[in-house]
Amino acid sequence: MSAGEIFWDVIPYVTLAILAVGTWWRYRYDKFGWTTRSSQLYESKLLRVGSPLFHFGILVVIVGHIIGLVIPQSWTDAIGMSEHVYHIQALTLGTVAGIATLTGAALLVYRRRSTGPVFTATTWNDKLMYVVLIAAIVAGLATTLMGSGVVGEEHNYRETVSPWFRSIWILQPRGDLMAQAPLSFHIHVVIALTLFALWPFTRLVHAFSAPVAYLFRPYIVYRSRGHARPGELVGSRPQRRGW
Repeated sequence: MSAGEIFWDVIPYVTLAILAVGTWWRYRYDKFGWTTRSSQLYESKLLRVGSPLFHFGILVVIVGHIIGLVIPQSWTDAIGMSEHVYHIQALTLGTVAGIATLTGAALLVYRRRSTGPVFTATTWNDKLMYVVLIAAIVAGLATTLMGSGVVGEEHNYRETVSPWFRSIWILQPRGDLMAQAPLSFHIHVVIALTLFALWPFTRLVHAFSAPVAYLFRPYIVYRSRGHARPGELVGSRPQRRGW
């Protein structure tokens, strides 16, 4: 077994351990810091454009990665989707989402650099996170172009990277598969793993506390200012609870 194979067998579990322990530590000892540290009060114009672009783009990127890494090629073959068609749609959606994410991130970074109070509120951990995050996006875009054959030789990552990714979760790592992938994929994955290792110690940790449960909260009834007889709610209407 080569050093490269051992590296790809071990490094995912090191990253997962840092992510899990770091998140637990952050929640246990820094609950008041578990926040995005919103700075909308200081500047809102750039935030109004950059934030939706970034969050929309990153959501599509995450969904695309889940589909590409989790769903085996045999499944898409079974529904009649050829490998060529799959790569075309992956290239199109991945490029659009990547550019949207990169543009949004660039606007948010510019906003932090150009707005005094926002820059002051940015920690060193967050500055490092922005560097690694943008590097991951750029590397992802480059890998998409290279892997699809637009630049250089085409590589079907669903025969190397995807099986390696799935093997991690069943505790039977196949580092030999990842070692066969081109250098561009190695760089992208290493940067992504670095980002996940930094995740618990930056503002990105707020993603773990997204108010998903808000969508499923029961209605509550607010009574109007009008007079009501005992046991009667006048002018009441169901509304969602606020955050």
